[in-house]
Amino acid sequence: MTRYLTPSKIGLLALIELYTDAIIPTASTIPILSFILNQLLPSATQKFKSTPSASSQPIPFILSPKEFETLLATYPAAHGLPGRTLWDHFLKKIWDIDSLDALHVFFDRRAHLLAKTHEEIKRDSEMGIPPPAPDMIILSRTSPFGSFVRRAKVEFERLRFSDVTALWTSFVSWRQDTRAYWTRRSGGALSKWAGDRALVDGQAEWGIEGNEMLHLVAYGNVSTQHAGEGYVSTGDIEKVLEFQVEQMQKMGSRIPMEVKDKFKSLLNESVLIPSLSHYLNFLEAWKSGDYPTSFDNLHRYFDYTMQNRDRLFYQYALMNLAVLQADFGCYDEAVAAMLETVSTARENKDLACLNFALNWLYHFGKAHPRMLDGAESTNMLGVEREGLAFLRIKAKETGMFTLWSSSLLSEAKLGMSNGESVATVFENILKSSQLIVDKNMTGMVGPQMAMQSSLWGRLGVVQLSRQYCDIFLSCHARNALFDDTLRFTCRVAHLLTDKGGYKEAIQMLGSLDSNSLRSWKANQFWMKYRGILCLKNDLHQNNLDGADLLLSQLLQSNGSEVDPDLAFEINTLHIDYLIRRNDYGQALAKIEQMSASMKENSDDINLRVKLLTMKALLQDKVGRPQKGFSVAIRAASIAWRARLIPALWGAMGVVSNILTSVKEFQASSQILTSIIPRALECENCSLNAQLYSFLVDAYMGMAGQVEAGSLKRTENLTKCLEFVDRSFREYSAIEDIEGQCEMMAKKGTILMVLGDKTQANDCASTVLSLRKEARLALLEETGGIR
Repeated sequence: MTRYLTPSKIGLLALIELYTDAIIPTASTIPILSFILNQLLPSATQKFKSTPSASSQPIPFILSPKEFETLLATYPAAHGLPGRTLWDHFLKKIWDIDSLDALHVFFDRRAHLLAKTHEEIKRDSEMGIPPPAPDMIILSRTSPFGSFVRRAKVEFERLRFSDVTALWTSFVSWRQDTRAYWTRRSGGALSKWAGDRALVDGQAEWGIEGNEMLHLVAYGNVSTQHAGEGYVSTGDIEKVLEFQVEQMQKMGSRIPMEVKDKFKSLLNESVLIPSLSHYLNFLEAWKSGDYPTSFDNLHRYFDYTMQNRDRLFYQYALMNLAVLQADFGCYDEAVAAMLETVSTARENKDLACLNFALNWLYHFGKAHPRMLDGAESTNMLGVEREGLAFLRIKAKETGMFTLWSSSLLSEAKLGMSNGESVATVFENILKSSQLIVDKNMTGMVGPQMAMQSSLWGRLGVVQLSRQYCDIFLSCHARNALFDDTLRFTCRVAHLLTDKGGYKEAIQMLGSLDSNSLRSWKANQFWMKYRGILCLKNDLHQNNLDGADLLLSQLLQSNGSEVDPDLAFEINTLHIDYLIRRNDYGQALAKIEQMSASMKENSDDINLRVKLLTMKALLQDKVGRPQKGFSVAIRAASIAWRARLIPALWGAMGVVSNILTSVKEFQASSQILTSIIPRALECENCSLNAQLYSFLVDAYMGMAGQVEAGSLKRTENLTKCLEFVDRSFREYSAIEDIEGQCEMMAKKGTILMVLGDKTQANDCASTVLSLRKEARLALLEETGGIR
């Protein structure tokens, strides 16, 4: 395998010579030039594809004569024999190279395609050499074509004899597919040994058998040898490695198996293994969760790299090491490596690396506040805000637009987390959005839309929050990290389960790309979220044994490395499980433990409000609702100040229930009647069912305060029946068996008060049938949604 030259590059040189000979018609100039530039400058030309021409078609990594034929066969030559296409002229160029000597002459003649220097022009005039023809196109020595021609000539002159012969034999094999067509265009007079002048001239002396023996020794069996052998250079492999590393870092996924096998076969052919292959192996092992292999390949890559570079690149080795250690839970080692990265980047004045390291430390400190206690304080709001302001200013000064946008989104998230002004949060989001659009940073669209979706969800506009998720998945997922796609999909699945769409949510998670889910971290997140959805469904269907099995698995992996929102969801489902088991003491202890941890870590205020509401509801479960009054009022007050609308309705529902317990039925019904229409916009069936149930209790209390048989009493009881049915429908949507049974029991009680014993008995039968169906469902296979 040569370092640069391949048979396809010889074909490109012949195509460039056709261009300089001015036999390419005007109509075909742009497609042909675009085709060549796509090979010479692939990263540059991809940005300027505007017309749906042949140049915009995908081009294989290894160019075969078929691609040249597709390009040239449709265009006639500007001059020459009538009926001849550019494909015919191209074949003449490559079949005229009929010996190893002709290959040397071919590369020697490349100098005639380039514009001559002043000294060369002066020397030619002294020697009487005429200037080039006026109709011939001369390539500038610094143009893309001129640079390619000069490098190809220099690389050929540097080749050893064995490499030159290998290039020649691979070129003979490469053009073999065009032999049949070239024979027809030559009038069928093409010799069996055409393409090798030595064999043609020696046939009379050596005979047919001698020629065949010599051909077999020189070229082997062309028809059976490997199709791509010798067609790829080391430089091509390095470009492919760079592209694959860029894709893995951009998309966050692993190498597909078929591509991985192709890489191995290409690297096996190469004598020199590029050092970047070790970095690719590091990324692959890292994404697959293989810590020892990834650690070894990372050291190997930077060991090879440091041989050719100085200490200026040392900080990047430390930075990669820190991120690797953090992903595998070695937090102390990760912090130490990143702090050393900061010191080294300051020493080398590498502002880009320094800003990235400081940004990483900030986000790491938010996720794991205890790990940075010895290094810096990240628990104080002022310190956090000053750090973000510093990062934003430095990113703006150094032109790091991604970090600039990330800092603005972090400020918005900090404001949301601390319950600050919604207007300020919107301002930071819009600033980030403008920056993303101006600089066309497609990789930042995911975090941007996730922040917008989260904000609208907190404000109670769930439909708009869902639309942001759908827009991202429909329009931006193909250009974003898979982690962003996974989180948006999980967000939509969560909204579906709030409305009872368990099967749709599981199907949506199952529709994700299987190759991307081969990544260890993404797969762990996907499995945990899928387990959370199954656990929620089991709890609603009163399958407590199945829920216990899932919960034990989720709690085992609910360590410090789990996403905070995911950990909170697991813990709240654990509390729900304990309540359904009537283990109220353990549930209260779990709530107190979570509350202390949140207070210490300054967690999201929305999570703290939800926890306060759960604590107040737990007091109602144990028959002491008044004891949760101060907790419920505090939760409602915080939710109102922070504009956490869904949490506010939940807290106000608890307050109304407490008012009902102290016989303030009128006030309770007024609160619930005013908040239920807004709560319905949140599309949370569990919250809706709970509020309707509280409203039933309030109207039942009001009915009990008036005289029996009065019109007002009948009116209140009728409203109770209406709201019981609404609550039952909401519980039925999420398949909550206990909630349905509770509503049917309340309906039966109301009907007994109204004197309708027949329908009351029907309600009792419905309760029994619901419990019987639930028991039968547990006996059957319940793994359908898993």
